[in-house]
Parts: sequence; structure tokens; C-alpha cells
Amino acid sequence: MAGKRTITIIGGGVIGLTAAYALVREGHDVTLIERREDVGQEASFANGGQLSYRYVSPLADAGIARDALGWLFRPNSPISLRLKADPSQWRWLLAFLLACNRQTNRRNAGVLLDLALSGQAELQTYREEGLRDFLWRRPGKLVLYRNATTFHKAAKSVSDPQRQHAISPSECAEIEPAFAGLRDKIAGGIFSPEDEVADCFLFCEALRDALASAPNFRLIHGNATLTAGLRNRCNVLLDGKPFETDLVVLAAGIASRKLARPLGVDLPLYGLKGYSLTTGPRPGLVPLVSVTDYDNRVVYAGLGDRLRVAAMVDIGAQDTRLNPKRLGELRALVNETLPGALSEGDDTPWAGLRPATPTGVPIIDRTRYDNLLLNVGQGALGFTLSVGSALRLKEIVAGCDSRAIS
Repeated sequence: MAGKRTITIIGGGVIGLTAAYALVREGHDVTLIERREDVGQEASFANGGQLSYRYVSPLADAGIARDALGWLFRPNSPISLRLKADPSQWRWLLAFLLACNRQTNRRNAGVLLDLALSGQAELQTYREEGLRDFLWRRPGKLVLYRNATTFHKAAKSVSDPQRQHAISPSECAEIEPAFAGLRDKIAGGIFSPEDEVADCFLFCEALRDALASAPNFRLIHGNATLTAGLRNRCNVLLDGKPFETDLVVLAAGIASRKLARPLGVDLPLYGLKGYSLTTGPRPGLVPLVSVTDYDNRVVYAGLGDRLRVAAMVDIGAQDTRLNPKRLGELRALVNETLPGALSEGDDTPWAGLRPATPTGVPIIDRTRYDNLLLNVGQGALGFTLSVGSALRLKEIVAGCDSRAIS
């Protein structure tokens, strides 16, 4: 390690908290600044609950642009696009389209897989060392394919048959009886037995509480801003007042784009709005394994006695207001797929902006400011990639030379 540092992390979601946890364990003095009244209140609050370590292929892939055009004009579409007179949206969409080829997708999927698997191993260490329960289980993940062509394509792309298996509709029903009613409607599935589920918000709370007992950590609730300073450094202001620190880690999700703008740093992030429903269905309808209905892009995860259903990508939505139409579409999909899982008026809806890069690969790197590091852009894989991203950030901090803190 290059030496003990004072490090300020901006953002108290799962990305900022895992970064804080990794750096505190390394012996650094860490301050976490969160603008909300508690941690994990935004994109980390009610996400899909899946830790999909083996299923991290970016959305940008060959054919996705053609498929997306069909989705845009389809009722109950998993993707909606609201074009705006917003240059950042158009730049993001152009970069996304340029990444939609098989070679780029495979390269980026490899990067994500490395981050995911390193994080899976480290999370196991955290749990063994006593991190409190956050409804973690390792039941495996089942991806169901309704379209035969899509299923055969997915089956051919399985690169590790020891850890991913292409299975028949009957085998899908055996692995997850709650979805047995789909047996005649699907072409097959891919099962990853080592994938996991957990409650991301409870994980954030577990990290917060573990960090609270560390003498080299403090959590401050307030508004952080960044300004350009002298000697190629940036300054942190906390509620408008200077805040001294050696290094700054920007990990504030979609808000990172606005925070970086005064520094002349244009982050290629766009908020992909997603929705979830949380309910407590009758026994037998909470899936044992984590399930993804691929063609509808809906994920199902059993979190204790609750069912978490998450779906939808709204490109162009700029707030987290609950859209009744989209929630109605999601409820209709769930009622068709898993009848009886939702009771009318008895589910808790949520919406969040998932901060995505066009390629799907997060930005975990230094900047032109010697004391500013980035840990942003994990998108819909924020929970899955959080611990691995923190490990990568820790390596970068270790490589920062003394000029970064002089």
C-alpha cells in the first residue's frame, strides 16, 4: 500500500458503501458523505435482488438495436425510449449503438465477469467474518427463454458447462416448481447453480453498521460539491464549506454526472429507469431459485418470505416517480407468468435510476485530477459488481503516488 490516506467517498449507495468497507479494512481513514437521511435510499433500495455473477453480458450486443425497435412498438415492452433535445442522451445512444457488436460485447462481458467473480469470492469472506445477515442465499439462477432461436443462441454461448447448463422445459419446472405453469410456453433455460440472491438494501444497512464500529470511519449526511483547485487537484465542499481530504472517490450513482460537471469531467452516464414490486405471496409462489424471464426482461427473487419482481428499462425518464402505466404492465406480466403472486393493492412499488455507461462497463479509474477517483456506471448490475468494483478501487488507491496527496 502506498500509505494510509484520508479518503472521502461521495455516495452512500451499495457502490459507495462497499468502497468504504474495502478501504477501511485496508487501514485508510474514510469519510462517507450521503445526501439522504440514510444509506441505500436510491438505486440500491429495491432492486431485483439478484447476484448474477455468471450472467453479466452487457445490454449492448449484436442485434439488440433491431430487437429494441420491435420492443418500442410492443405493448408491455421491456424497453421504452423517450427521445429528448438532450445532447447527453444522443451521445449516450450513439455510443451504445457503436458498442452493439459481438466482438465488443464479448470483450466487455469478460471485464464484467472478472469484476463479478472477484466480488463473489470477497463477499463470501465478508460473510464468514461476521457481516450480518442480508437475506443472502445461493440457490442458483434460472434464465427462461420463450423463443427457441434465442434459447439455442444462448445455449451455444455457454462457455463453462460446469457452472452453466442448458436445460429443457421439464428440467426448468423441476428446478423451480413455482414456474411449472410455463413448461409449455418456453423453449428451455440456462441454469447457473452458483448465482445468489440477497436484499441489497439490507446489505447496505449491514455495511453501514459494520463500518460504524470502525474507528477509522465516519458517516456524514450532507451535500457534497466539487470544484477545481490548484495544482491539478479538486476541492470538496460539504454543505458549502471546504472539507479537507487526501483523496476523493465519486460514487454517487447518476448524481455523479452533475457533481463532476463543474470540474469539466463529462461522465458518459445515463439513468436507465427500472421498476420493482415487492409482495408476500402465499407459500409455493416464492421461487426458491432466482428466475429471469428473458424475453420479457423480468426478474424474480425470493427474499425471505417476500417476492421481489423487477423489470423495465425506461430510457429518457429523468425522475423516479412511479409511472402507473408501467407498473400496470409489470403487474399484468407477473399475473400472466406467476398467477396469484400479486394481490391487488398488496404490493410495494418502487422506481430507480440505474446509472449506466453505453458499454455496460463501469468507470473505476483515476481522472486528470490527481486526487479524484471514479467508481460509477455499474448500471443494472450495481449489486452484483459492487464488491468487485471496491476491490478494483482499492488497487487504484494503492497505486496512487504521493503526488496525489501532497
